[in-house]
Amino acid sequence: MAYTLFISDLHLEQQRPEHLRALEALLAQHQDECEALYVLGDLFESWIGDDDDTPFHQQAIAAFRRFSDAGKQLYFMHGNRDFLLGDDFARACGGEMLAEGTVVDLYGTPTLLMHGDSLCTRDEKYMQFRAMVREPSWQTMMLEKPLQERRMIAEMMRMKSQQDNANKAENIMDVTDAEVVNEMEKHNVLHLIHGHTHRPKVHDVALATGSGKRWVLGDWGDYGWYIIAKPNAPFSLERFKIEP
Repeated sequence: MAYTLFISDLHLEQQRPEHLRALEALLAQHQDECEALYVLGDLFESWIGDDDDTPFHQQAIAAFRRFSDAGKQLYFMHGNRDFLLGDDFARACGGEMLAEGTVVDLYGTPTLLMHGDSLCTRDEKYMQFRAMVREPSWQTMMLEKPLQERRMIAEMMRMKSQQDNANKAENIMDVTDAEVVNEMEKHNVLHLIHGHTHRPKVHDVALATGSGKRWVLGDWGDYGWYIIAKPNAPFSLERFKIEP
């Protein structure tokens, strides 16, 4: 039976090679029957441009290419860590980029796909940062800098993000319920899949059109997470052990 998979928040980086190995194993495991894979942001801990050709990144691209070369559909969405992912990366993997807030038909169930950071509207400081780094002019300016300079900037931004988050209340970094309802009703869906918050769970959502579901993917640490959608069956949130 054909099915569709969703993953997010792998935060791949050279310091944690076990996560790339787990991704390679997941792709190989599901290559026969899975017909489509959606990566909903923060695939990498940081991404400084599609011209970054480090061996670690090339290994990740090669894993996705093997999957897509087997005739599978592959889609990527920007996260808050890898917002500079571009079409060149997607093409190298044999996939394509999707916009935040894309609706897909999953075997008769229209479903809204997001990374999830835009739903965290209580975090006003982050929302200002998000608006800045999503500006095409800012991204062009950044990508024109030498690779080594971009690496340094990315590391500084990462450290600052960790410091800022350590001082934020937990509820500020979670989604705003009203924004979830607004997005789901705007797109006329009863199902939303997202990541970002690192709080895997299935939430009931009261909508004007009925009872909806918000499916939250977990980040990859000791465990990996995915959501599987099959024909004539409810979605399922799954986790698996990642060996060190």
